[in-house]
Amino acid sequence: MLFHLLILLCPFYSAGQDDPTGNLLFNADWKFNKGDVKDGESIRFSDQQWRNVNLPHDWSIEGPFSSEWASSTGYLPGGIGWYRKTFTLSAQQQTGKVFIYFDGVYKNSEVWINGHFLGKRPNGYTPFQYELSPYLNKNGNNIIAVKADHTKFADSRWYPGSGIYRNVYLIFKKAVYIPTWGVTFTTPQVNAKDASARVNVSLKNDTKAGAVTLVKSTLSNPQGKVVASSQQQLTVKAGQEAAATLSFSIKSPKLWSAGQPDLYRLRVSVSQNGKITDQYTEKVGFRDIRFDANEGFFLNGKNTKLKGVCIHHDAGALGAAVPREVWARRLRILKEAGCNAIRMSHYPHQNYLYDLCDEMGFLVMDEAFDEWARGKNKWVAGWNEGTPAKDGYNEYFAEWADRDLADMIRRNRNHPSIIMWSIGNEIDYPNDPYSNEVLNTGRNPQIYGKGYSAERPPASEMAEIARKLVKVVKQNDTSRPVTAALAGVVMSNMTDYPELLDIVGYNYQEYRYADDHQKYPKRIIYGSENGKGKKEWLAVDTSKNIFGQFLWTGFDFVGEARKWPVRSSGAGLANMAGFPKNDYFVRQSLWSDKPMAYLMVMKAGENDPDRFMWNADSKWNWPDGEALKVGGVTNTEEAELFLNGRSLGRKRADQLEYPSWNLPYAKGILLLKGFNEGKEVSSYQLVTAGDAVEISAEADKEIFDHAAQQVSHIEIAVKDSKGNLVYDAANDISVQIEGPATLMGLESGSLDSHESYQADHRKVYKGRLLAYIQSSAKPGTIKVTLSAAGLKSKTIIYQSR
Repeated sequence: MLFHLLILLCPFYSAGQDDPTGNLLFNADWKFNKGDVKDGESIRFSDQQWRNVNLPHDWSIEGPFSSEWASSTGYLPGGIGWYRKTFTLSAQQQTGKVFIYFDGVYKNSEVWINGHFLGKRPNGYTPFQYELSPYLNKNGNNIIAVKADHTKFADSRWYPGSGIYRNVYLIFKKAVYIPTWGVTFTTPQVNAKDASARVNVSLKNDTKAGAVTLVKSTLSNPQGKVVASSQQQLTVKAGQEAAATLSFSIKSPKLWSAGQPDLYRLRVSVSQNGKITDQYTEKVGFRDIRFDANEGFFLNGKNTKLKGVCIHHDAGALGAAVPREVWARRLRILKEAGCNAIRMSHYPHQNYLYDLCDEMGFLVMDEAFDEWARGKNKWVAGWNEGTPAKDGYNEYFAEWADRDLADMIRRNRNHPSIIMWSIGNEIDYPNDPYSNEVLNTGRNPQIYGKGYSAERPPASEMAEIARKLVKVVKQNDTSRPVTAALAGVVMSNMTDYPELLDIVGYNYQEYRYADDHQKYPKRIIYGSENGKGKKEWLAVDTSKNIFGQFLWTGFDFVGEARKWPVRSSGAGLANMAGFPKNDYFVRQSLWSDKPMAYLMVMKAGENDPDRFMWNADSKWNWPDGEALKVGGVTNTEEAELFLNGRSLGRKRADQLEYPSWNLPYAKGILLLKGFNEGKEVSSYQLVTAGDAVEISAEADKEIFDHAAQQVSHIEIAVKDSKGNLVYDAANDISVQIEGPATLMGLESGSLDSHESYQADHRKVYKGRLLAYIQSSAKPGTIKVTLSAAGLKSKTIIYQSR
């Protein structure tokens, strides 16, 4: 069976105070109080004693870590938080309609303007907006109040964060306007020679008279030249909505792809009597996607394997309030590994993250839910330990699921990066919550409990719900397939659930690929969540019909923790600071075409290559004579290992096993060289480090633009006198800042550190540390000094202009 799709684009949000759509970033100068208060929404309430914060803000990451909280959510507190902001608007800003748009508030948000209740949104990941216009003070202060209720802290299988942890915008519109998510761009036909595009524009008329409008759209190519335009006159009845459909075609389009993510700019304007009353700007792309049960996935006609990772929305020290620049760095790290796809697990993510995927070239699986009407296990005392909680989105599913799913799609449907919609993750995890008699037979590696559990809800319920969710997706977008990530495939196969999906994701079920392809020849199968071993990739690489995989995960993340004191998951290719781990280089050897080499070392005796990958260290400091096993990770044809210039042998390298050598430790230089056709094309070395003597630091920028708060990453390392990394160092690094900037946080990547993320110092982990520096939008010189007892300090100088 063939599923064929065409389309694309992406909403554009400026990093500055005003974006081209007329939205105003509304993040600065809020007041915050941790804990519930009486009458916090009242205009007479005094918030002078509350903290000043800028959004996005996550109060849970402020801690402290404690075993009294839940392992699933990172042993961090929930609770209730209040936010208030006092603001004024000019007369011109109040001549039309004013809305407030939240990209996400966790959770159970309630919003008031000048004491008037605007509404409640239980889902913490879904964007929403309210109109402020009828309740604004025309000549004075206005007070927006927001309450977020995360009292049920063990409500997630990962760290969700708490508060207004995403961007907030004010939106200004005339009485005849394009509503939010009111522009849809599709491409019915795309190929290298020509492409057709269709722009659907919704208009709303909130006046008491009919409105005659001219709707116009233009398309500019990646070089900024207008290559197409279209317009339509549209009459919108009083108090009604109407839609214009504009069409155009272009010759020899620049096609969007992961390797060359060319983007066009779409501009839409609405005019009345020759004057523009509303306008909207988007970055868009042209690309063709096709899924085939026997041939796999095709992007612009080219068979393509998805080399994907799953991600969560936090970034260690920053919690869930992660700036755009931080994710941009993270995506660059993934790109260097050869990654070309991202799974937004298991909820809608920050708006800018989709923009970055468009701009940087990542194929995206966008996912709505981790649970439906029934609650899953939320571990409190450690993963699979003790008695789990059942709190979570299931409490709101019946009332809110359709709207939350529709809003996710309406917000994101114009992104060229998105190639599939997922309606759920591991809804069919055996016995968590659903069950079926088939669990008494066969191979079921993912299962909670033993065999069939009669007291649990029947698996057949999943198909009933899935049918409704698939309908919601199709009502809002038919240009991409509907999918879900199945954990209990053997159980789901006893229901209609898989057949309701356009493509079917298998979580950790590689051994079922061949049999299920034969049994269900029309089913399109891929790996929606996978382990990071080589054999998992070979199941994709050697199968024509399996088009890709998504590794669990791209980065370590807070939550889904084991027993205390571990408070974070170590599942990532890179740690929470973004520093690559062994897994990263193994994956790079499989995914990247660029020649590479890497060394892993551990005590001799370990034969399982996956355990070797997880347990080894990339260091050359060991007890004299220690029996060691050295693994050479490379994507070259051959690899040769040298110790202090002496060859220890050249070996063939292949996808299944690491070339390895057994040898006793001797201090000096361990060098790995990679060869193709007998020529050296890559190398990597480990050097015995001496005593720690200095701090090394590299910043990713030297200049801040004062027009917007910006973030710089400083990668910090402890070095010996010759500049070698001291891998086993554990020095406590302090950070002092002079000038218009602040320290957002320090992240070492340690999974069990309980040091405060609010502190200005932190211990390095494996010799390294990451500092996040944010400018304050004021000009001046910024001096960042890094120091530690017994080490030579380091200073970084920035200019804020």
